[in-house]
Parts: sequence; C-alpha cells; structure tokens
Amino acid sequence: MEKGRVTIPSESNFLAETKRLMALWGADAIRDSDGTKLDEELKQIGAKIYTTYFVARGHNDFAQKHLEEVQQAFLLSERVCATEDEPKIWFMKGYLEEQLQPNYREDPKELWEVYDRTTGEKLANEDWEVDQKQNVVSLKKWQPYHEYTVSFLASMIWDPTQMYNHITNDWGDKPHEIPFDIRQPESKAFVRNFLTNWLADNPDTDVVRFTTFFYHFTLFFNDQKKEKFVDWFGYGSTVSVRALKEFEQAYGYKLHAEDFVDEGYYNSPFRVPSQAFLDYIDFIQRFVANEAKKLVEIVHDAKREAMMFLGDNWIGTEPYGPYFKEIGLDAVVGSVGNGTTLRMISEIPHVKYTEGRFLPYFFPDVFYEGNDPTIEAKENWLTARRAILRKPVDRIGYGGYLSLANKFPEFVDYVSSVTAEFRDLYERIADVKPYVGIKVGILNSWGKLRSWQTHMVAHALWYQQIYSYLGVLESLSGQKIAVEFLNFADIKAGVPGDIDVLINVGDAGTAFSGGKNWQDTQLIATLTKWVANGGGLIGIGEPTAHLANGRFFQLAHILGVDKELGFSLSTDKYFKDEVSAHFITDKATQVEFGEMQKNIYALSEETQILRYLDGSVQLATHDFSKGRGVYFSGMPYSPENAQIFLRAIYYAAHKEEELNIWYAENPDVEVHAYPEKRQYAVVNNTDEKQVSKIYTDKKNYVITLAPGAIEWRNYDE
Repeated sequence: MEKGRVTIPSESNFLAETKRLMALWGADAIRDSDGTKLDEELKQIGAKIYTTYFVARGHNDFAQKHLEEVQQAFLLSERVCATEDEPKIWFMKGYLEEQLQPNYREDPKELWEVYDRTTGEKLANEDWEVDQKQNVVSLKKWQPYHEYTVSFLASMIWDPTQMYNHITNDWGDKPHEIPFDIRQPESKAFVRNFLTNWLADNPDTDVVRFTTFFYHFTLFFNDQKKEKFVDWFGYGSTVSVRALKEFEQAYGYKLHAEDFVDEGYYNSPFRVPSQAFLDYIDFIQRFVANEAKKLVEIVHDAKREAMMFLGDNWIGTEPYGPYFKEIGLDAVVGSVGNGTTLRMISEIPHVKYTEGRFLPYFFPDVFYEGNDPTIEAKENWLTARRAILRKPVDRIGYGGYLSLANKFPEFVDYVSSVTAEFRDLYERIADVKPYVGIKVGILNSWGKLRSWQTHMVAHALWYQQIYSYLGVLESLSGQKIAVEFLNFADIKAGVPGDIDVLINVGDAGTAFSGGKNWQDTQLIATLTKWVANGGGLIGIGEPTAHLANGRFFQLAHILGVDKELGFSLSTDKYFKDEVSAHFITDKATQVEFGEMQKNIYALSEETQILRYLDGSVQLATHDFSKGRGVYFSGMPYSPENAQIFLRAIYYAAHKEEELNIWYAENPDVEVHAYPEKRQYAVVNNTDEKQVSKIYTDKKNYVITLAPGAIEWRNYDE
C-alpha cells in the first residue's frame, strides 16, 4: 500500500501544504485538534474527515446559564498545625481559583468534613464554621499541635486539558471552557440535542472523535498554574450530590468526602483500592457506558463513525472493563508514548479498529527554532514498533499544528518513512498471530481492568519511583510472550492453567505489589502449591510484601530472599557470594536495576545470587520443589534488561531449551515469527548498525542490519 491508515492534522488556510503532506505521508484522513479548525476547502479534498467533538466542554453559552450543573470534585486543604490560638484553615490555599471554586450551593455541613489528621478522627459539625467570603474554616474545638484538614466540595470552572493547551500555546484571551455534568437533567438533555443538530450541521464529518465523553481524569492546578495533582486514572472529577444519592440507592450505603480525598492520595492507582472505591468505579462505569451508548447511537443513526480518544475525559470508559462493549464504539484512538501504551491501545476489544497518535505532538513546546523534533520522532517510532510487531494498531496519526511540522523538512521526511513502514508492517501481520513461547500473568490489585496500564501516573510520563517497574511491561510489549493481567481474586482458587509464570512487581503497600492482600493465608498457600507443582514466580522490587509472621516478603520461601527491616539485625546473613555463571545472565555485560532495593538478603545457600551490589542482593534465583522463583530488585527498560528479563521468564518456566527459538543474541535486535505466514522479521531496534547471531526454529546465522532496519525472511530460506 502506498496510501492509507494514516491520519494527519490540518488547520484553516493551509490547503496546498496539507495536500502535499498528505501525498508525501500517504494519509487518507485529516483531523482538527484542540485550537484548530478545518475550513471548507480542506473538507473537500477527498480525505476522510475526523472532527474533534467535546461532549461536556466547549459549550460555554450553555454552561454559563447552568453553573449549578458544572462538574465538581472533593478537594483536600493543606494540613494546618493547630496552636493554642483559634486555628484557621484557608482551604483554597495552593489551588487555582481560575479552575476551582468552593461550592456553596450545597450546605457545607452536609458534605464537607474536617479531620484531625493526627488522630484520624472526623470533627463533629458543631466544632467548625465556614466563612464563605474568605474561604476559611475556623475550628471551635481542637487539640493543640494536632494537624487538621478540610475536605470540601469544589466546582470545576475550567477544563484541565483546555487549560493545559491554553497555557502551552499562550491562547491569551480565549475563553476558559467550563465542564458540565451530564448526570444533571439540563446537561443530559443538552448533549443529546446538540449532537443531533451538530451532525446535521456538519455533513462532511465522517468520524466523530469524542474527546472523550463526560469526566476528565483528575487534574488540579496550583495557584502558579502548574500541575498540583494529576492521576490519569482518577475518578475525582465525577462527583455530584446527585451521584452520591444515586450511589447510595444502588449500593445501600453512603459515601463521604474522605472516600474521595483518601487522606490526600485521592485513590491513586498505587493505593490498594478500598471496596467503596471499587464500588464507585463500577457505579461510574455503568453510568458512563449507558449514556455514551446513547450518543454513539445518535452518531450511527446519522451514518457516521464514533471514535473515542483514550485520554482527556475518558474516565468511566475503561476499555478493559466489563461495560465498555455496551458503548458500541467503532474505534479508539490514543497517544503512543512507548511500547506499553501502544499495546494498551492495540489490545482494546470490541471495536472495529484502533489508532495510535504518535509523538511528538505538533505544538510549539517541541517545534521551535533550534530544536530537532526528528530525534523524538525516531525514539517514539522505534520504541513503539517493537509492540506493533506483536499486536499492531490499525492506524497511526499525529496531532497539533501541521504548519509547525511543515517548517522542519527533515522531520517531514522521517514521518514519510514511518508511515510507509507502518503500512508495510500492517499488510504483513495485521491478522496474523505471532509466535509465542510462554504465557505470563501480571498479578496486582487491578488485574484485567488496567491491562497494560500498571505503574503509570500521567500516561507514560517518567517518574523516578516507577521507571524501575514500568520497564517490565515495556520489555514484554515487544517480546514473544503472551501476557494476561490478573487480580488477587482471579487466582485465589487457583492459577489459570495456561499461565507458565506469575510476575508480581512494585513497592510494598502499593496496589501493584499487593499490600494487605498478602494477609490472606489461602492466597499464600495456593501460590505456594502452584509453584511447588512446577510454576514459576518472578518478584521485582518488594513483591508479596506485607510484614507478618516473621516475614516481609510473604513468598520469601519461594523467592529465596527477604528484606531486612531492622528487626533481625542480630541474625547473621552469611550468603553473599555470586554464582560464577547462570543462564539468566549469560553473556550479559550489564544489568540495570534502576533505583534498586537495599537490604535484600538471601535466606540460605540454596539461593543462587546472580548480582550482589552495595551489600544487597539485586538478582537471585531459587528452586522450590518442582518450581522456581526469580528475584530482581528493579527492572527499568533497556534492550539488555529486556533480554535478561526474557531469559529469566524462560528459566522460571523451566523452558531454557526453548529460548533459542526465534531469538537474537544481540539485545538490540529481536526476532518476530509468524507461523501462519511462514515468515519472520529480524528487527534492529536502534538508530545504529547492528550485528547479531539469529536463531530460527531450525538453524542459526549471523546478520548485519542497517540503523532501524527490518529484514523479512521466509521460514525455509
């Protein structure tokens, strides 16, 4: 194919240049972006037209008439340490009043909560008062030198994404878009009627790109217009009095402000979720699916396609959740930051096609004089391509201002090569299952609901505390491994029969390591039996961690290591010697452990220590009856780490002899085989020339690959 499967942005008064870039990139669709519009000439050039559609923002004429229906959230004030003087809590301190305002339409005494954070106790309503003119709570009864907070209901009067784009692009006096809540009666009627009329007024639109539906992920800004709190999975902006009442009717109990502010953590995905929060997620998902379905039906009745952007107002859609299928969407498009996010999009079920929006976004923070956006584009493509070769999205595209990209000829040429290569890959492998050697299960508190979404804070952005764990999924995203995401309830009665290796990753106490789930003795016994009968367990960071019964790692007896917390310093730790050679680290020049863990020690001489650094075990293996345990202190992504991790998976599964089937010795090179087509691809994942020994299912040979090259071969060559 020389054309197709590519969507590019455009803008007004950019017709000739759009035509040129469409031809160069082989694009068959054009789209607008936040801040751009397509003029009539652009809509008539024969391309499929995507139009960005905002359901619950971008309609200020309506929103300003119904400010009682704006979206809301529970917020937590800063902590104030009480002295002998009457304490006052200026609860809006640190928040941006352009975005958030206290909601005094509802009685604060009915919804707000004041907590003694030193004791964890809620104050009685008569023990505090609100000054609505000054936004301050005065305490009438308090304990000196205890800390206090106010949990208050706030109205959201500026959409967070539009605010971000507003600041980034310096939109000046452009109106602040007010988000409104479609759970409210006027808003619910408005969105349906407006969409019906909008479709009639936009006959040239082929694809309605919902961006997204109703509720934005939790994103609050501080008084300096910087991000204060961002959780790409956050349900904080879905709150209303109506929602709270309907929840109580459906579930039989009442939610409170503390259920949302969660001591200031706002139920981040790193928190082991409470049952109340899980119930609330389910409640919102059912509502969103039901209402989104009605809008999609309106689109379909107008003979258009309905596409959802996996971002912005995506909360409640949960593509891997139980209600997503009911929405009836034609497509999902999402931003591709790496291989993990590519798989997050490409694996989404119940849609006709998926689309990845590649980076960089055509915004002035990247496309400015003196910068080379091609560097980011190459890294983005080569990183995501590994995942595409396992499970491709159906389309790719870009967003932003096409006029900015047009000023960088080298970037324009590189995108041309990317789009051509993508079409070639898709034509070869779109409906073909790649070779898989082993199946692993990722075990955490979220399971299937958050498939390919673990250890994210703001959708693939780098954080010091998580890169050592996110590397697990990044490695797996482009490897010959089948991946299933499991929660603790999924395995309590037994590990699924097709799982070869279970992987538990994360810091102690987090949802990803498991926290209080490891109090369950039945769970421990079930997994112990499974490994004893031949299963493999890989733990990374502080796996199975919960201090109880003389152990911190509750499956230390399988992993062969535990963590010293200071309680057993009087017990000598003699086992520190590394083994001279091991299958996992064979030919490895360097293993990166990221932030590493300290004070990890081997339990006995039966533990094989592969790396011992700074007085702590960083990599070890341990045989347990017929099964095996493997421990890593961290697993940031790098090509060499990915290869070591792959070897660890095969070792844990007792399948070492099968590793050299569709395998490359050079970690910068990978092999992807497609048995149905009797073809395989040898891929250089770097921008430099690479040489590697290659193993097929029958033979081995040495190959030299140009920078970024893919060489396709038949099985029988």
